[in-house]
Amino acid sequence: MREIFTGLPWWVKWIAVPVIALVVFGGLIASVVGFVIGLLFKLLVFVALVGGLIYVVRKFMASSSSRSDW
Repeated sequence: MREIFTGLPWWVKWIAVPVIALVVFGGLIASVVGFVIGLLFKLLVFVALVGGLIYVVRKFMASSSSRSDW
């Protein structure tokens, strides 16, 4: 593979080949990035919902235990 690239100008190695790779694999890269961002968003929503649930349950338990002290 190195023998192929040794005789080529610098702009082919550093500009043309990456542009061709982005054109060919651009859809795949975009779908992978979209999947990862979607997964992180769902994870963030999950953590927020679980945290909210724990907060509500602790608040409810604290208020119910203070009523039973009467």
